[in-house]
Amino acid sequence: MSEEQKKLSIEESFECLDDILDKLEDPDISLEDSFALYEKGMKVLKGATEAVDEVEKKVRLIDDNGEEEDFE
Repeated sequence: MSEEQKKLSIEESFECLDDILDKLEDPDISLEDSFALYEKGMKVLKGATEAVDEVEKKVRLIDDNGEEEDFE
């Protein structure tokens, strides 16, 4: 399984995005490498967004009566 196919945790996604940003800030990076890193970053960001959406769907609040209600 390639690194791009591996499902990253939210924390791993943020670490990966931080690493990509550090690399993109390098003044010596080539345009081709910049585009490749941008594409990878967008894929990681999409995966992180999907993971956050999943977590939000699972989060439930308990109201004053002790009953569960959806988090919105």
